Amino acid sequence: MKIPTDVLEVLTDGRTIISGDRIQIPFQLDAALYQRVNTMLKDVGGRWDGRKAVRAHVFPYPVEEFMRACLAAGEWPSRYEQGWYPTPPPVVFEMLEHASVRVGHTVLEPSAGTGAIAEKAAAELGIVDCVEIDARRAHVLRGLGIARKVTEADFLDLDPLAIDEPYDRILMNPPFEQAVEHVTHALGFMKDGGTLVAVLPESVTWRVDRATERFRAMVTEAEGEFVRLPDRAFAASGTSVTTVLLVLDGEPGGPLHTHGWHQRQPTQLDLFETV
Repeated sequence: MKIPTDVLEVLTDGRTIISGDRIQIPFQLDAALYQRVNTMLKDVGGRWDGRKAVRAHVFPYPVEEFMRACLAAGEWPSRYEQGWYPTPPPVVFEMLEHASVRVGHTVLEPSAGTGAIAEKAAAELGIVDCVEIDARRAHVLRGLGIARKVTEADFLDLDPLAIDEPYDRILMNPPFEQAVEHVTHALGFMKDGGTLVAVLPESVTWRVDRATERFRAMVTEAEGEFVRLPDRAFAASGTSVTTVLLVLDGEPGGPLHTHGWHQRQPTQLDLFETV
């Protein structure tokens, strides 16, 4: 997203201090300009700390290198453009209730953000692996020390057959615009007998496009469940989208395209073998 000219002037002003995990603007801005600066800094993870000893926007990651690159380019990667809405604590609690993570369960979070879900899964003594497309958020995840592995990648580019061991649990809050695609892909990483719990926009329960209708048919065949979340469950994360939880259990030999299902498919060479 393009940085407005007046915001760029403030952030490149020689008096502005960008260091470590904070950005400090030690000079007065008019209210409208401050709001524009604050909107951008919040969008990339900053939180205003008004204490006298701080009085700066503080970030959960080292911001200096990233911010200087943004200023040089005149733009920043908006979290809204990437479809990232952090999962609020009440929603995470509901997800864990349905997932029933037990000691030693392997858990995959395919779009892990800054660890709202992964941290709670690790607290249940699950063995957590995370995938995160954004370098800044991947840095935060590594710093938390809660994950066995953090993979910085677009989850849809990962091959489910490239992993040695599928996962007992998959917990996910995928980009809402690609929710169906992400969940379908995630099933390939789940073991037979595993459980997937995903936050989805409520529109997946009624949209009439072909992909969504096929998705609902798959959920019905697998006896999955859509659980409605409270209205404005994601308001604290910047969106009023109505959401649901999807709960899917991958029964051995069932209809879901789990990791085991993928392994049982004939290879392309097998299709051409002569009898």
